[in-house]
Amino acid sequence: MFERHEGAAYPSAPPIVREPMALGGLPIPSRFFLAPLAGYTSLAFRLAVRQCGGLGLVTTDLVNARSIVEKRGRAFELAETCPEDRPMSIQLYGHVASEMRQAARWAVEHGASAVDINMGCPVNKVVKSGGGSALMCQADAAVELVASVVGAVEVPVTVKMRLGWDDETLIAPALARALEGAGVAAVIVHGRTRAQGFRGDVSRAGIRAVVEAVERIPIVGNGDIRTIADAAATFRETGCAAISIGRGALSNPFIFRQLAHWAEHGTPGPEATFEERVDLMARHFHALLERRGERLACLQFRKLIKWYTHSIRPPKALSHRLINLASARLFDVTVAEVRAAGPTSPLPGHFEPKVPVPTGPIDKW
Repeated sequence: MFERHEGAAYPSAPPIVREPMALGGLPIPSRFFLAPLAGYTSLAFRLAVRQCGGLGLVTTDLVNARSIVEKRGRAFELAETCPEDRPMSIQLYGHVASEMRQAARWAVEHGASAVDINMGCPVNKVVKSGGGSALMCQADAAVELVASVVGAVEVPVTVKMRLGWDDETLIAPALARALEGAGVAAVIVHGRTRAQGFRGDVSRAGIRAVVEAVERIPIVGNGDIRTIADAAATFRETGCAAISIGRGALSNPFIFRQLAHWAEHGTPGPEATFEERVDLMARHFHALLERRGERLACLQFRKLIKWYTHSIRPPKALSHRLINLASARLFDVTVAEVRAAGPTSPLPGHFEPKVPVPTGPIDKW
C-alpha cells in the first residue's frame, strides 16, 4: 500500500511545488490534489486522508446535475461535505445549461469551495446523456455551458477533461484555451483519450500541449501518478501547476504527506508506521459509520478491507473477520486485537490497488 523509502534516491522537487497556489481567489494549501474516483472518494475517505497531511484540493465523486435539481437523495449523498472538508470542489456532469447552473448554485449553498465540470468521464451511462467526455465532441456548446456556470456562481469553476475523444480528435489544447476565455479558474487534464478508457499509458506530452495552449490559468495533470517518481516526472514533463491523484491515493493514502515532505526536503520522509495505518483504517470506518449507519458502513467498507489488511498484515483470522464485517462492535474489537497482535510480516511497499474499471469495447461501458 506504500512506497518503499529506505536507501532510495529521489528526483528533485520542482520549485513550483513550494510556491503558494490559488484557484481564482481560493487559496489551496498544496499542489497535490485528491482526484474523484466513483465509489471510493467519499467524504469519509476524504476526511481520513486529510488528517494524514499534505493534501490540497479534494473533489467529490461526479454528481448528475439533473439529480441535484430533482432532489435525489443519492446525489445529495455524493455531494456531502462538512467544514473540515475544505477546500473542496463538487464535480457536476450534464449538458443542460439551466440544470448545470441550478446544480452549481446548490453546490455553493451547500459548502462547495469550487465547482468542477466533468468532461472526462468515459463511462457510457454518463456519455450517452450528453455529459462527461461527450461534451468534448461539441466544443462550442461545451464552452457556452461552462461560461453559463461561471456566470452563475461566485466560486472558482474548473473543468476536468481528457485529451480528446480519440487520437484523431485531440481537442484538449484548443478547448482549454477557449475555456480560459470563458472564465474557468483551472483545467484538470487526464492524459488519455475517451477511446483509451483506462488502458495504455498516460500521455504527458498531451498534457504539456494543454499547458502550452493557455496563457495564465493553472493546468493540473492527472493519471498514473502513484509514486514520488511519477509525480516528479509529471511536473517535469508537462510543466503542470499541480497534480491530481486518484488510484495512487487509494493504494497509499499517505502519499500527500510524502509529497509535501518531498517538496520541502527532497525525500518522502519516514514511512507510515503500523499504528498510523491502523489509525487511518479506524478513522475511515468510523467516519462512514457516522454518516451511513452501521449496515451501510459495514457493507461499503468490505470492498476496502483487502487494501487495509494488505498494508497492516494482521493475523489471517482477524483479516477474515474484517472482510466479513457485520457490526461496528466487531470492527472495534477486531481492531483492538489487530493492534495487540501487530503485523505478522514486514509492512509492504507500493502495490497496485485493484480498482474495478469497465472492460471490453468502450462503447459498451
